[in-house]
Amino acid sequence: MERDEWIEKLSQKSSFLLAIDGMCGSGKSTLALTLHQKLGGHLFHMDDFFLPPELRTPQRLSEPGGNVHYERFLETVLKPLVSQQTVHYQRFDCQTMTLQKAIDIPYHPFNIIEGSYALHPALQEYYSDVIVLKISPSLQKERLMKRNPEKIDDFLGRWIPMENQYFEAFDIFEKYPVYEIEHI
Repeated sequence: MERDEWIEKLSQKSSFLLAIDGMCGSGKSTLALTLHQKLGGHLFHMDDFFLPPELRTPQRLSEPGGNVHYERFLETVLKPLVSQQTVHYQRFDCQTMTLQKAIDIPYHPFNIIEGSYALHPALQEYYSDVIVLKISPSLQKERLMKRNPEKIDDFLGRWIPMENQYFEAFDIFEKYPVYEIEHI
């Protein structure tokens, strides 16, 4: 399904809770922003739920998807959305490694959750729609070099292997339709 087809499909609904997951550099953020601009509602980022330093134990980080605080995301975002309540949460700032001041986001029937780990098994049942994006390793590296050349070693040596462990452990590419988007 192409971007315009997703816009058409989602615009026909009275409400949706869309998860966009997939490989880093595959276009998740770009697609989410485009859908958000066309459809309105709220856009939430899984990057706002990285695990704070005090919870980053070797045991937790060895778990597939364990580097995201999925429990906090479930309690502060997904459950309130499903209950049609205001979302009250704190974003995690990766630069300062701290939680920011809490914000309130009034309920809206259109919600997009964007980012790797959005389809962690603890979260999957809450979504009405799912998009999973995949990209070739060579194009992924090229995009990451353009986006964050100073962090490419971190991506190649740490973040991509952690994502791959998550995708494989939870059969993300087998469970859901995968869209190989080369140009977003």
